[in-house]
Amino acid sequence: MKEIKITRKLLDEYRDMRKKRTIPILEMELREMREGDNGFGNSTIFDYRDGFPRPQSVVGFDWEQYERREKALERKKDVSKAVEKWIEEIEDGQTRCVFRMFYRDVMGWDKIAVKTGYSDSPDYPRLMIRDKHLKDCGL
Repeated sequence: MKEIKITRKLLDEYRDMRKKRTIPILEMELREMREGDNGFGNSTIFDYRDGFPRPQSVVGFDWEQYERREKALERKKDVSKAVEKWIEEIEDGQTRCVFRMFYRDVMGWDKIAVKTGYSDSPDYPRLMIRDKHLKDCGL
């Protein structure tokens, strides 16, 4: 795995992947392509053996599509590992907890505020914990 630089955009991409369950869906699609008929595609070629073009259908496994999805899956797994490692390396426990809840667990700010004891001020975890940490990191 090559070094992945953590950016605000990458954190948002990670959260979106978690929300949409992208990795399990891609793994399921690849498994269905390998084990079922989903990996088969057909193309039309022209047969000139009789001197004029006759369309012929050719059916086969779509390796190009399979490899594209496999590459996308590996990229998403690498991003996930890098972001999770970055979050776990946050020294302050409360900040780490807020990042886990928001990015990994895909919680909303109201719920995070209640869990962290700031239910009277739901913006506090976002502004004073997450945004402050991102600013301190230069993100």
